[in-house]
Amino acid sequence: MAGSHYQCFDVSIEDDVAHFVLNRPEKRNSMIPAFWEELPKAIEKIDDNAEARAIVISSTGPVFSAGMDLAAFAPRQPGDKDEARRNRIRHGAAFYDSARKTQATFNALENCRLPILAAIQGGCVGGGVDMVTACDMRYATEDAFFTIFETNIGMTADVGTFPRLVQQMPEGIVRELAYTGRRMPAREAKEFGLINQIFPDQETMISGVLEIAKEIASKTPLAVYGCKRLINYSKDHSTADTLDYIAIWNASMMQGEEMQEAMQSRAEKRKGEFTELPKRRGTFGSD
Repeated sequence: MAGSHYQCFDVSIEDDVAHFVLNRPEKRNSMIPAFWEELPKAIEKIDDNAEARAIVISSTGPVFSAGMDLAAFAPRQPGDKDEARRNRIRHGAAFYDSARKTQATFNALENCRLPILAAIQGGCVGGGVDMVTACDMRYATEDAFFTIFETNIGMTADVGTFPRLVQQMPEGIVRELAYTGRRMPAREAKEFGLINQIFPDQETMISGVLEIAKEIASKTPLAVYGCKRLINYSKDHSTADTLDYIAIWNASMMQGEEMQEAMQSRAEKRKGEFTELPKRRGTFGSD
């Protein structure tokens, strides 16, 4: 088992599955400035070097994540009045740059070639909702709940909740959650399609989600990558455009040898011997 420690989470890799575990339960796994730097770099490292075939993100303690640690981002108050005036003038441009940086952190999850599964226990609040909506699938414990908390503190959620959540749940429900800032319990979240499955407790959930990730990791990496790429593409394009893109994708990417090995290994009830995704340098934006 390979492992890496970061300030905000630990990463281990086993059976071609990378497991990210948020490791600040005493702070409710709030997202401090280091988190926004570490997460995309860690995701991109695994993806760029083809170190795994699937990723699971889970957490520790009673709360999955309390979201962004606003106190850690609070600007220092200058004593000089002229400096305070200059800070006010620069505020808009600085906030825009900060917002785009935090958005890019979760864009890295969506742009990753590997499927990412979120395992959620307890509260998933604010930035936590932003993060899990950028994942491919979401699983939760019975005590989990989701809150678009920004409204409760006078903000409009800006890191990715709205454009993604309205594709994952009915628009009217998203509006209700956003306007009221109320909690949505796991049962309701499953009813409206936000989460795939509910588990009785965190231990059972982690075990179950890792098994799903291992099943994904047993498939042809290029085929799984193609599925993620085309599903993401279809969300923002017409059926006609997506069908055309699928045809072009398979014409250039589909490999007969990999298909033969997938069918033969399945028939022989053995692990497939597939080619890993190519290593790459740098990341690619979404379409």
